[in-house]
Amino acid sequence: MTSPLRILVIDDSAFNRRTIAKMLEAIPGVEVVGDACDGEEGLRKVFDLQPDLVTLDLAMPRMDGFGFLRIVMEQRPTPVIVVSALAEDENVFKALELGAVEFIPKPSARVSPELVKIREDLVQKVLQVARTDLRKVLTRTMVKPPCSAGTRLANSSARQAISHVVIGASTGGPPALQAIFSAIQEPVPIAFAVSQHMPPVFTRAFAERLNKYSHLEIAEAKSGDLLLPGRVLVAPGGRNLVFTRVGDEVSVQVVEPREGQRYVPSVDAMFTSAAEVFGADLLGVVLTGMGNDGAQGVLDIKKAGGQALAEAEETSVVFGMPKEAIATGKVDKVVPLPLICSEILRRCYN
Repeated sequence: MTSPLRILVIDDSAFNRRTIAKMLEAIPGVEVVGDACDGEEGLRKVFDLQPDLVTLDLAMPRMDGFGFLRIVMEQRPTPVIVVSALAEDENVFKALELGAVEFIPKPSARVSPELVKIREDLVQKVLQVARTDLRKVLTRTMVKPPCSAGTRLANSSARQAISHVVIGASTGGPPALQAIFSAIQEPVPIAFAVSQHMPPVFTRAFAERLNKYSHLEIAEAKSGDLLLPGRVLVAPGGRNLVFTRVGDEVSVQVVEPREGQRYVPSVDAMFTSAAEVFGADLLGVVLTGMGNDGAQGVLDIKKAGGQALAEAEETSVVFGMPKEAIATGKVDKVVPLPLICSEILRRCYN
């Protein structure tokens, strides 16, 4: 018999604490071992109760969620899911940099019965985050991968040079993408597109945050945007990104997901569309994440003559998406996060 998953709920609203605890306790194998009204009380209970996972509000009195994260990740690393209001989107990414593994948007910043709408998202993310290896999460926040446009392939004649890169990610993806793009500090002849599993509204702040740390131009994609060298277009949360070629120009289209599509923005949808448009000029990269999104897309990229990379298990926060991509037998190389940026650049020069 497996031991129950023990969760601590931290939120300054008593209503929110009760509602979140009730939703959690309805999950088989989950036990809510306590709750706390702010970061200070939360820290005491983390050390006293030693939970397997914490749900964390960010805006709280006395000690907020950031103070809690800084201390707990130094002294007793524990998987944390941030449960945050939409108005706090920029704060969410600060929390992820401090070691939080996932986040769930509250439907309202005010105390509201609408909080029950997060139930499905909460259940899914609790089950996938609970067994996270925090050593990988904390290592990712410090990754400074070597990345230079001067890098060359040792045997460049054996490989088609690429100029378009599509990257897919889920749990653990935001810090990984920041590590990759912040390492590029000079012009490169590559156009990038990203599908990061993320709800609506958050992707604009995410793209703006990435843009602050990179030489590249990074923005949330809008239909009609051109995919150009030195530019990164990020699929809007809750929608898919596909590509259209007109003459020598390629633009993106932001489209609604098909009914029942489980993973959005869909990595498969982006990869498959990119394969049709770019063919052998394309590199697909599958980063950390739960599930199999990206595996079919890798098959389509390879069928079109492109190349594919997957993040290695040793650095993946959740080795679901990369594992499934690798299982296709079509991934060209499995690469740990600190080397992914330089591996991308090596493949763009011939």
